[in-house]
Amino acid sequence: MENGLISVDRWSDHSQAYFLTHLHSDHTHGLSSSWTKGPLFCSRLTAKLFPFKFPNFKLSLLRILDIGSWHSFVLVSPSSGSETTVDVMAIDAHHCPGAVMYLFRGDFGCMLFTGDFRWEATDGRAKIGRTMLLNALERDRVNILYLDNTYCNPSFSFPSREAASQQVVDIIASHPKHDIIIGIDTLGKEDLLLYISRSLKVKIWVWPERLQTMHLLGFNDIFTTKTSLTRVRAVPRYSFSINTLEGLNKVRPTIGIMPSGLPWVVKPSEVNDNPVSSSISHHSGNRLRINGGPCTEINKKGKLRSVVRFHQYIYSVPYSDHSCFPEIEDFIKLVQPVNIKGIVSSSFCYIEPLYYFGRLCGVETSSQRLPHKSDWRDKDKNIGAKTKSNSGSSNLTDAGKRKRKIDFLGIHLRRVSVVRRAQCGAKIVENDSP
Repeated sequence: MENGLISVDRWSDHSQAYFLTHLHSDHTHGLSSSWTKGPLFCSRLTAKLFPFKFPNFKLSLLRILDIGSWHSFVLVSPSSGSETTVDVMAIDAHHCPGAVMYLFRGDFGCMLFTGDFRWEATDGRAKIGRTMLLNALERDRVNILYLDNTYCNPSFSFPSREAASQQVVDIIASHPKHDIIIGIDTLGKEDLLLYISRSLKVKIWVWPERLQTMHLLGFNDIFTTKTSLTRVRAVPRYSFSINTLEGLNKVRPTIGIMPSGLPWVVKPSEVNDNPVSSSISHHSGNRLRINGGPCTEINKKGKLRSVVRFHQYIYSVPYSDHSCFPEIEDFIKLVQPVNIKGIVSSSFCYIEPLYYFGRLCGVETSSQRLPHKSDWRDKDKNIGAKTKSNSGSSNLTDAGKRKRKIDFLGIHLRRVSVVRRAQCGAKIVENDSP
């Protein structure tokens, strides 16, 4: 595709049409309430949430794309000056409210941009999306797949979000005398909170701004800002730390739960006799027990990461809104693209998806080297390639920012130290939906 036609999740370039996959901050870097560059296409739900994130945004610039329908628009080729028709379909990305993938058709061929997505084989919404995508492709083949490669590494294999939600419920149920703190983002993990509320028949506390978002999403009775009504609280991820949990436990017994696919990197706790990263579970057939309480685990291959206790007050549960490696592989087999480009990069640990999946595209894997960070300068400038930092901001690749310290649960580590000990392909973020 020519530069100057379309930009997806990229707001610094000059294009004729801009597409937003979802409202997480790493996809809106450069977008502001004063935006005037051109029409912005998004899903209907994203458009509904848009004014809350960008007050005073000129809403006449928004173009709503209904999921599952083809939309056509005419652009002008920057090179030839002739008109060209582009068709686009939005498909549910199963990531967070309003998140969509974009399938483009035009003189350039066929392109699919996943944005951030979770492709669970057993999920009903994903099955609908699978049928929708196959019907939309018909006999066309995707020339370029722009892929969410957040967990594009064989070491990442997650349970379904429903199974992970049950793990969270079991942790809460096994601590009946404790207050519960759950770290979440400003958007996303709503299904987890609903599952907890329905399973335990409790309301869930959220901060005032988050309550407004819940009301916009149509959840009016489950959430509250009154701490006296519930012992289960969903708090901003940036406020979730060891120091916070230790302070709360001076007042009353409290445990924290972090639902995330990201393997945390923290030092052993000095106040706990056990290693921070030691597992708190032991197997009993197909069941797990947490401090004497049961916890279901769906792990047919024995490879799924179970609940982990990183601190005497903190549990990590592998609840992810991004596809894990087996799910990415299944998706690529379904789409059968000619070429693949990852949308998530890291200056230290990025791995090109073709390294693992080139064989599925007819590319010799042995010919795919691990790219240097400078290779990203030559990628398609119309597509937003994300460099993830702890803060969720984009493009922190310059030398002056490499030594910036990262705060994981209140523990400071140099960025290079974190990345060296993290799995390749993971994006290290704090406040946007791992």
